[in-house]
Amino acid sequence: MLLDAALLSTTSGPSAFDDVAATARDVEARGYAGLWASEVAHDPFLQLLAAGQATERLQVGTAIAVAFARSPMTLAQTAYDLQRYTHGRFVLGLGTQIKAHVERRFSMPWTAPAARMREFIGALHAIWNAWQHRTPLRFEGEHYRHTLMTPMFSPPAHDWGPPPVYLAAVGPLMTRLAGEVADGLLVHGFTTERYLRERTLPALAEGLALSGRSREQVAVTLPGLVVSGRTEEEMARAAAAVKETIAFYGSTPAYRPVLELHGWESLADELHGLSVGRREDKWTAMRDLVDDEVLRTFAVIAEPEDVGRLVKERFSGAVDRFSVYASYPAPLDLWDPLVRSFRA
Repeated sequence: MLLDAALLSTTSGPSAFDDVAATARDVEARGYAGLWASEVAHDPFLQLLAAGQATERLQVGTAIAVAFARSPMTLAQTAYDLQRYTHGRFVLGLGTQIKAHVERRFSMPWTAPAARMREFIGALHAIWNAWQHRTPLRFEGEHYRHTLMTPMFSPPAHDWGPPPVYLAAVGPLMTRLAGEVADGLLVHGFTTERYLRERTLPALAEGLALSGRSREQVAVTLPGLVVSGRTEEEMARAAAAVKETIAFYGSTPAYRPVLELHGWESLADELHGLSVGRREDKWTAMRDLVDDEVLRTFAVIAEPEDVGRLVKERFSGAVDRFSVYASYPAPLDLWDPLVRSFRA
């Protein structure tokens, strides 16, 4: 299992975004295998360009970039260039986002997400083949059509070729699709060991069987929820923050199946009801609905020296890459024992 880091201010320190290059060098020096940037409040590609140029070994990737906010052509160009700039260390991690954000935040159309994502990834590969191997561009689907590529707009082929494509998934349809067409599966942080082993991995195996590939050909990466700190006060703050994160995701209908598997349908109902209501303190009230049993099920809870052992006990054999999802301020040196555990 490889250990990655996330390029978020909550996990890399308050200056992570202001000096991405320094953060990336720090992450590489500490012994991490990869660094992920998310499309939340900042553009992930700009961050990864700086991170890639500042490092020599570190793999860098998006977890995630919103596919449906873009055309396959524009995304293909950005990813192809980043693969060249980083000398083959870039991973394009894609996600769909949800309907409300695609339509109302990005002002883009929403259609059946799994079918559209299948076409999107197929279009990326067709475009990259046209550039890397100079094959005619002839991609025609229901959602995307790319049939024009002239020499002026064709970047030169390079030694590293197209980047691997990882796909984020929660439900069975998208997870099976990852097994069919992607190079990696980005498991959502709102998961449990049971859901991962009983729902996610079997769906991935179905997709792999359809594509004739083995499990070793698709990397499974997980940003796992972790509660840790050096003092009781820090542990309490971390627990409260992670409970808020669980409550936020648990209120979304798309993530309900994770709660249902554990028999927590009533919690899902209460969280969703509060999230769409008008209570001024609704986010606090939602957090308080997440009890310690739910927290223990979703998150690894341990002092820094024990996090690595517990992560391995929970996810060995299921996950190929792991990163800490800490929804609270935590300096990188808090996770140094975790890095040592993985390197050992």
